[in-house]
Amino acid sequence: MKLPRDLDGASLVTALRPLGYEVTRQTGSHLRLTTRLGGEHHITIPTHRSLRVGTLSAILDDVAAHFDLTREALLDKLFG
Repeated sequence: MKLPRDLDGASLVTALRPLGYEVTRQTGSHLRLTTRLGGEHHITIPTHRSLRVGTLSAILDDVAAHFDLTREALLDKLFG
């Protein structure tokens, strides 16, 4: 599955909620999300209109590594 090209930060936050991620703080235009599933894990997501492909890729790779999934499996879980 290809990475979505028109995903904004708020949509990514919503997609990550089933994995236990919750907004723990906001600094300017960046949100910090934390999950306690599988151990505590933090990610930072910019709330820009459209996330750049490299930024989205890095965030998803980090989340996939935390949950010991491939990026493809994570994409199917979130957007499939």
